Amino acid sequence: MSVFVNKDSIVEVQGMTGKEGSYWTKLMKDMGTNVAFGVTPGKEGQDVGGIPVYHSVRRGLIEHPADVAMLFVPPRFAKDAVFEALDAGIRKICVTADGIPVQEAIQIRKAALSCGAMVVGGNTTGIISIDEALLGMIPYWIKSVYKKGHIGVMTRSGSLTNEVTANIVSSGYGVTTLLGVGGDPVPGTRFAELLPMYQADDDTHALVIIGELGGSMEEEVAEAIEDKVFTKPVVVFMGGRNAPEGKRMGHAGAIASGGKGTVKGKTEALHRAGALVASRASEVGRMLQELLPREF
Repeated sequence: MSVFVNKDSIVEVQGMTGKEGSYWTKLMKDMGTNVAFGVTPGKEGQDVGGIPVYHSVRRGLIEHPADVAMLFVPPRFAKDAVFEALDAGIRKICVTADGIPVQEAIQIRKAALSCGAMVVGGNTTGIISIDEALLGMIPYWIKSVYKKGHIGVMTRSGSLTNEVTANIVSSGYGVTTLLGVGGDPVPGTRFAELLPMYQADDDTHALVIIGELGGSMEEEVAEAIEDKVFTKPVVVFMGGRNAPEGKRMGHAGAIASGGKGTVKGKTEALHRAGALVASRASEVGRMLQELLPREF
């Protein structure tokens, strides 16, 4: 089993004919992702690596089923592309665009929630269920980082993901599904909203969360643990421990202000809930070893 995407998922790719879209779509397919078709207005009749291109999502769905949308579109087109996928009936969407205007990100989240859909991103590197399916821009071929196992990973930080996940693997564990929620101020889906999926996945025996300063997603995880929404072991590492208040670190969502969103406050909430919190990325694997037997 896995979370969000698996070997049975059927993916359509919006923006597939662009430089980034065509490159990563080919890699998604090479990993085994079932990519049914792509969408670029005005380019119907073309193909990318044998994958047909259509003017719109609805036109593609006439010829091919699909239940997941992968969006490689610029920030200014992200809202319209998400709305097009939602209007066509697709309920799982991944958006890589970095810097979607905040008001439009709010509209995206509101629209998704209103129809029971889940939008991951923007500003995400993507989602990978190891050896099953890939959405986005994750270098799955680095086996020291992306090895199949029983640890779920959720992350806000693209730059820390490889470091922490490599530590998980070197400590004797592998990964079920790694999911990047994105680093923008208004993510389409929040950590706590994904916890029930990892809870329901029998192959996920523990969860590692890569958080950072800013926002309240880590505190929401603590509340969910206290409310027994998630009952499996949790290890958390957060970047920005020594960041000065009011200074944005790395991307738009990583800022602490008004005494809120600090790593210290998040750490205290997670400790109260019973999660283990690593002060360094290199401690994550050791903490997993305190909770679970090694997988290999």
